[in-house]
Amino acid sequence: MPVTNSDVSTIFQRMADLLEIQGENVFRIRAYRSAAHTIDNLPESVATMVGRGEDLSELPGIGKDLAGKITEIVAHGRLAALDRMARRVPGQLAEMMQLPALGPKRVALLHEKLGIRTLAQLEAACRSGRIREVPGIGEKTVARVLDALQRWKASPKRTRLDVAEQVVEPLLAWLRGAPEVHECVAAGSFRRRCETVGDIDVLARTSTEEEGPAVVERLAAYDSVREVLARGPTRGTVVLRSGMQVDIRVVPKRSWGAALLYLTGSKAHNIAVRRLAIARGRKINEYGVFRGERFLVGETEAAVYEQVGLSYIEPELREDRGEIEAAEHGSLPHLLRRSDIKGDLHAHTDASDGSCTLEEMVDAAREAGYSYLAITDHTVSLKLAHGLDSRRLARQLERIDRLNAKLHGFTVLKSAEVDILEDGSLDLPDSILAELDVTVCAIHSHFTLSEAAQTRRVLTAMDNPHFDIFGHPTGRLIGERLAYGIDLERVMKGAVERGCFLELNAQPERLDANDVHCRRARELGLKVALSTDAHGSGDLDKIRYGIDQARRAWLGPEDVLNTRSWRELRKMLRRSRGSA
Repeated sequence: MPVTNSDVSTIFQRMADLLEIQGENVFRIRAYRSAAHTIDNLPESVATMVGRGEDLSELPGIGKDLAGKITEIVAHGRLAALDRMARRVPGQLAEMMQLPALGPKRVALLHEKLGIRTLAQLEAACRSGRIREVPGIGEKTVARVLDALQRWKASPKRTRLDVAEQVVEPLLAWLRGAPEVHECVAAGSFRRRCETVGDIDVLARTSTEEEGPAVVERLAAYDSVREVLARGPTRGTVVLRSGMQVDIRVVPKRSWGAALLYLTGSKAHNIAVRRLAIARGRKINEYGVFRGERFLVGETEAAVYEQVGLSYIEPELREDRGEIEAAEHGSLPHLLRRSDIKGDLHAHTDASDGSCTLEEMVDAAREAGYSYLAITDHTVSLKLAHGLDSRRLARQLERIDRLNAKLHGFTVLKSAEVDILEDGSLDLPDSILAELDVTVCAIHSHFTLSEAAQTRRVLTAMDNPHFDIFGHPTGRLIGERLAYGIDLERVMKGAVERGCFLELNAQPERLDANDVHCRRARELGLKVALSTDAHGSGDLDKIRYGIDQARRAWLGPEDVLNTRSWRELRKMLRRSRGSA
C-alpha cells in the first residue's frame, strides 16, 4: 500500500513519544514533532516527492537526517530506528503516555519500579494498590488513571477523518476509472463528516444492474486490498492493508438518491425517516420510495425527503438530533460555508513552534482570501514551543506594525496564545496583554487537576479583562489523548457572562470543542471562533475540517466570530478594548 503523509508523521510522532519516555534531549524530541507537523501540512504526497527525486531537506524543519528517514519510510513502510527504539521501550509505554493522568516521567517510573509494560498491567497495579509504591502517585491519581483506562477501552477503534481521506481519495479515483462507473462517493460517517470514521461505505452508480459485477471486481483488484471478504453482483467487502474495511454497493441511476440517503445514515436518522414514510403509506429502502409495489422516486435524496414531507437535510445534520422536526417545520439552520470565513484567529510562526515566517503566514492568508490573520505565538511558560516572553513579544508587535503599514486591504492582528497557569493567572503581565488585538488563552499543563479545580482555573482566567478566546477547551487529541476533566457547561455560561468566546480548533487531531459542545454554545448565545491553530502555511487549509464540525453543530455564519470583518470583530472583543 502506498505510504501516506499520515503514515510518515505517525512514525515521527511515535519516535518523539519514545524519546520523551527515555528522557532524551528536548531539541531532538522537538525536531521529530516539528517534522511530523511539516509532513502533515504538505500539499502533496511525500511519496510522490520522493519518487520525483526532490530534496526533502529543503522543507521547513527537515534536515538531511530526517529527509533520509522519510525516504526510508517511503521505500520500506517502516523506520529501522523506530523498530530499534521500540525494542528498548517495551510494551505499551507510549500508549500509557496518552492517558491524561500520566506523563513520560511517571510512565518511566512505573516501568522502572514496578516492571509495568502493558495497559493491563497498569490497571492491575491500580486495582491492587501496588501503583502507590511509585512516588507522587496518590489515591486521586489512581482514580484518574482507572477512569482514563476505562474510557480508553470503551472507545471504538476508528480512523481520524483526515487520515481516512488519504485512504478514500485514491480508492475513489481507482473506482471512477472503471468505464461502468458514472458516479462514485464515500457515504456513511465519512460523508456526514464525523471526526472519526469506521468502515468506508462506497456507493457507485452504473447504467444498469448488469454492470455491477464489473465494479465489484474493480474494487477487489485495487492494489491496496489485503483480503476480499465478500463479492456479489451488486456489493462487495474488502479489507485494505491499512486495516480499514470497505463495503461497496452498486445501484442504477433510478436508485441513486435512495441508496445514498440509506448508506449515509446515521442509523437513527434513517429509522426516523422510515417512520415518517410508514405514516404516509410509503416504504423507503436503498432502492427507492414505494407505495405498495409501485416505485415512486429514488433518483435524488431531495425527492426521497419530499415524499415524507421533509425539506432536504444536509449530510452533516443527519444524526436524529432534531433535524427531522426542523425539516418538517422549515426551520433548518443556514449552515456555515467556507466563503463566510473572513480571517483566522489562531496561527503560529517560527518565532515559537511554527515552521513559517510571519511574512509567509500572511502571504498564505491573503492567498486564502482572508482579510485578517491573528499571529498567536506561544507565550513564555511553554518552553518546549520556545514561547515568547514580554520582551520578545513586544519586538514581534513592532514587526507586525511595520508590516501592517505596508499592507492594503489586509490586517495582521497582534495576538498570542497565552498560557493559563495552574492558579488561573495568565503567564504574561497585563501591560503587554493590553497591547494585543485579541488573545487566545489555553491550557498546556496540569491536565490532571480535578474537574472542579480545572473549571475554577479557567473561570478565574476569564476574569482577566485581557482574556478573549478559550483555545482548544478540552485539550483532547483524537485517538491520542483524552480530554482533561472540565465542566464545560459551566465554563461556557461563564464565558457568556464575561463576554469571552469559545474556540473550535480546526486541527483534525483536535476538533476541539466537539460538535455537541459547539451546538450547546449556540444555544447559550456563545460565539465560536473557528480557527486552524496553524503551525505552517499549509495548515490554513485545514479550516475545512472546522467548518465540517461547525456544520455538524448547526452553526451558521451568525454563530461564528470570524465571519465578521475586522472592524465588526473589534467591536465584539473584550472589555479591555472597548468599542474602539
